[in-house]
Amino acid sequence: MAQPSFLPALSQSDVVQAAQLIQQAYSPASVQVSSDTQRRLQQELFDIQKRYEAWGLVIPFLNHEDFNVQFFGAHTIQVKIARDWESFPPDNAPFLRDLLLELTSHAVLSGKNKVILRKLFVAIASLALKLATGAPSGWPDWIVSTVEFLSSRGASTGSLLEFLAIVAEEVESADLVGPRKVQMKQTLLDASPLVIRAVTGTISRPRSQIIAREIEPALKCLQAWMSILRANDITPVIPLLILLLNPPTPDVELDSDVFTLASDTLQEIMSRSPLAAGAGTATLTEPLLLWLDVWGTRILQSSTSSEELDGVSHSLCKLITTLGDHSNTYFASNITSHKLVPGSQQTRSHLIQGFLRLLLSYTGLPGYYGVDEEESEMTLGFWYLLQESLWSVDFDEDGEGEDVSSSPLVVEEQNRMAVVHAVYAELVKVLRRKVAWPPPNVLASWTKDQAEKFQVYRRDVGDTLINAYYILRNDMLAYYLNDIQERLPHSAARNEWEEVEATLHCIMSIQEALPLEDNPLVSQLFGSEVLGHLPRAGQDRVRRTMLGLIGTYASWFTTQNKATSPTSTPSLLMNAISYVVAALPEPSLCLPAANSLRDLCDANRVALAPHIGAFGELHAGLTGIPDTEKSKVLQSIASVIQALPPEEEIPPILAIVNPVVEKLGQALGSSSQLPDEARSVMILQLQTLTGISKGLTRTTDSLLVLEESSPADEAEAESLQRARNDYRMEKLREDIFNAIRSTIEVWSGDASVSDALSDLIRSVTSLPSDTTLLSLPAGPLLGLICIACKRHLTAVWLSLAKSLVIQLDPPPSVVAPTIKPSPNVEAIAILSDALPVVLQTSLSMLSQHGALESNPDIVQAFFGCLDSVAKHFITIFYNLPPGALDALMQCAVRSLSMQERYSLVATCTFLETLVRRTASSDELGDTSTVLVHQYGRPILRAVLCGFAGVAPRSATANLIELLSTIASKYPAETREWMNEILFADDFVESRATPEAKRAFVKAVIGSRSPKKTREAAQQFALIARGLEGTSFGYASVTM
Repeated sequence: MAQPSFLPALSQSDVVQAAQLIQQAYSPASVQVSSDTQRRLQQELFDIQKRYEAWGLVIPFLNHEDFNVQFFGAHTIQVKIARDWESFPPDNAPFLRDLLLELTSHAVLSGKNKVILRKLFVAIASLALKLATGAPSGWPDWIVSTVEFLSSRGASTGSLLEFLAIVAEEVESADLVGPRKVQMKQTLLDASPLVIRAVTGTISRPRSQIIAREIEPALKCLQAWMSILRANDITPVIPLLILLLNPPTPDVELDSDVFTLASDTLQEIMSRSPLAAGAGTATLTEPLLLWLDVWGTRILQSSTSSEELDGVSHSLCKLITTLGDHSNTYFASNITSHKLVPGSQQTRSHLIQGFLRLLLSYTGLPGYYGVDEEESEMTLGFWYLLQESLWSVDFDEDGEGEDVSSSPLVVEEQNRMAVVHAVYAELVKVLRRKVAWPPPNVLASWTKDQAEKFQVYRRDVGDTLINAYYILRNDMLAYYLNDIQERLPHSAARNEWEEVEATLHCIMSIQEALPLEDNPLVSQLFGSEVLGHLPRAGQDRVRRTMLGLIGTYASWFTTQNKATSPTSTPSLLMNAISYVVAALPEPSLCLPAANSLRDLCDANRVALAPHIGAFGELHAGLTGIPDTEKSKVLQSIASVIQALPPEEEIPPILAIVNPVVEKLGQALGSSSQLPDEARSVMILQLQTLTGISKGLTRTTDSLLVLEESSPADEAEAESLQRARNDYRMEKLREDIFNAIRSTIEVWSGDASVSDALSDLIRSVTSLPSDTTLLSLPAGPLLGLICIACKRHLTAVWLSLAKSLVIQLDPPPSVVAPTIKPSPNVEAIAILSDALPVVLQTSLSMLSQHGALESNPDIVQAFFGCLDSVAKHFITIFYNLPPGALDALMQCAVRSLSMQERYSLVATCTFLETLVRRTASSDELGDTSTVLVHQYGRPILRAVLCGFAGVAPRSATANLIELLSTIASKYPAETREWMNEILFADDFVESRATPEAKRAFVKAVIGSRSPKKTREAAQQFALIARGLEGTSFGYASVTM
């Protein structure tokens, strides 16, 4: 084909040179080229493609004999249309359209590779998106006209279907909004009859003449158009698709390829078409149920004896699970309906119950999931949807119009629930069998991935069992308990515990659904009938599961009202404690045992307090427990200690804490000789102290206690204070504080030690209502954090400083006056010393070149800390040493141009709080004008530059909040500054016109509504970034 006059004409030598570049970069010989050379060649090709002259390469490249060169020619025209359209002369657009159609038809008829054809089809769609939208349209009815053109040139139906599929994909992903989107949608709808005719013409031939290769383009095209077609377009195709599920002739096996294509298309109809979400029961659901009644079980049974049908069975499982998702409401409503399905002699109930049996068969496929089969997991989600639908729909009753209290209706409801109960009872049995681990000799042959996949499957089954519990309730628990008791003698005799472990796993999975009340069946589980017969040595898997079950049910033991004493018959709780403690010395079980003990003690503090002596013995016997789990055991003991009267807490606290503090001191002393060993010991002791401190914290959330303090509460508070004043506790708290200080002085630069210290400090500081015997004051600890910051500034220390600032200004009690009192003088004095240190240390680091960008975590934590100071102690900012506030504001303004979102958000939040609190503070008086007069304009300029493209789009909402606060507090200054900044010569380059800028200023200043300000700023940001009128820009606003 000759080069048209409207495209650049290149010399033959230029074309040959460009083609050689492609061949060097992509020919098989290029695998021997170095990666640097490969990148250089690709960059050269990219640079060539960006030039306007690249339009002239399209035809010579498509006529080239080398496939790679041909592909690059097709790729070039697609890229030029999509990316460089603005540089193409508009008057030549019709000529380009005609040329592209000619090139495509020639490529189709000459048998070009499908990859090249796809590129040309995409190019046609891209060009249509440029020309067809608008008034008037530059290419009306482009889909139909293109198909007619290609067809007239001899293109096959398969090629036309592939083109139509690409059209749907490209238009669906196009960046269209408003009228352009509506116009393009109408064009697609106008072409829908053409699509349906092409598809039905391909798949409506006699079944014996259909082969997968020929119908694949048609069904792929139908799938691509699924969300575009109307329901009445799709309905006539459904019977044809169901026919494709049958074998070609009765005497041959199913065609796996044809079956899968038809099945996938039916799934798309049920998922993405107008017939999704339960629509089309008469045209889709019931015809599929009739087909499944004939073929479903037959395919499942055949697949177990024929590997060739494995693919058919897998696709069938996907089909029925999709049908279940689509029609679960229909199933729930008609599960006992005696109405006949039109065109058959089968009732709805017969078909639905047959479907449920088939689905249950797939749920319970023989073998182990992930090893022997891959289908059972697909069915699990259906049982949740069915359970939800059963409670939310009215079942279909043949006797319409009868009184709702009539006997037939009640009987029908009872029948329905009986069927539902039977279905879920069978499901529970099937899933219990499926979650059982194989015997050790079989498990040894599994790969690690297979074992992990099976473990995930067991967790997913647990979620499904919760839905079953909502149907079966205590019947489900009774089945499990009976199952365990029947299996216990056999398991104990043969030492085979896999089946018992599976049942325990099921019971553990449904705990969250059980009401928190006494239940005889659960009592039976933790009594001598079950727990008393489980192994206490060896058999790690079943014991690990039982340990997890005990921890999961820890809160249930609070329903046991029987008071116990150390001398009474062991309670169910003590039975569980005994079982857990027995596993602590075993390395393989220590972790789950320690976790379970912690949960038990935390939930049952009061009930376990009389047994504190037994926990003392446990503490004395900790030598056999790995150090890594001792912290959890000590946290458990501390939980029990917390339930004692404060004065009685002192001896056991000293007993468990002093050894930890001593070990921490010894580790600090050996830091210089054995640093690695000392570091490990220190981290472990810090974690142990953290666990003890958490255990001593009461479980009731003080913020939820709204009642006025009672005399009993006051007496308890006085008792606690007396215990804290005990010289032994004062000495212990002093030792802990000194240990923290020494650790910071030596190890503040170590990340792991810092994390452990942070957790400890958070656990030993509290609001006044949550004070424990170990609680330390926030002020001195904040001084230690300042030391740590000076030694090694990290986000950990700054984040911790933020928490301690909040502790210095605790919230007033609920019954306190409505006006919040001013922060106390002591807190202000503490922070007046600490804040300059934090500022000087942080700003010294962040002022270095590139420091803001290299340390986003520190920037985020720094401004987060300052935000807390601004909220609680605003006056401190205006009493800083000379130059400190100026340095801070300069850093904040620079931070508003950061590309890392979280740092920018933290900066915006701090500045918004600072401006708002400064403007509204009565304590500052005339000083409040300092901020706006000195720093208002630079802050506003950074915000406006952020809208224009300097800041990431994801932070636009935060910049808007800052703008809204400034504009509402200082409207006159804002009007003046916005006009100066937006129209200044040095304002950041953007797509915003002077008219758009003036409209933005007018909208912000003329509105007193934050919503109006937000809308104006969002619109300006879209205009400035060139995103106005695009779905991409619109999505960024609505996210």
